[in-house]
Amino acid sequence: MRKQSVSALLVGLLFGFGLILSGLSNPAKVLSFLDLFGGWDPSLALVMGGAIAVGLVAFKIAGGRPTSLLGEPMRLPKNEEIDKRLVLGSLTFGVGWGLAGFCPGPALVALGTGSMQAIVFVAAMVAGMAAFEIIEQARQKA
Repeated sequence: MRKQSVSALLVGLLFGFGLILSGLSNPAKVLSFLDLFGGWDPSLALVMGGAIAVGLVAFKIAGGRPTSLLGEPMRLPKNEEIDKRLVLGSLTFGVGWGLAGFCPGPALVALGTGSMQAIVFVAAMVAGMAAFEIIEQARQKA
């Protein structure tokens, strides 16, 4: 196994463990976080705040490096434009998260439990990604 594959496996396991530990793979906990006017559970705000802080530091460090710690080229997003596609995609993501209580990473973690809710969500997510690719290819041809 290449060191990149081992690194990806270890980071993925750590990320999945963090999602389980924080409660992000439990849709009921996520939905109670999003329910501002009901039984609001603010605990995920701390998780998100911590993730944002770590991400800010990591992106600052990564932005100054030409390669990753494993020697791969650094591939950071360059587009800083807020356009209609970004806003609509963010809204779609938010609505899906609010309806299902899942976002992609936690849904994949929950899929491992055999949860029917996770199975349906992941199937819908894959269908949405496939539809996006079909629409993108058609757009590029036009």
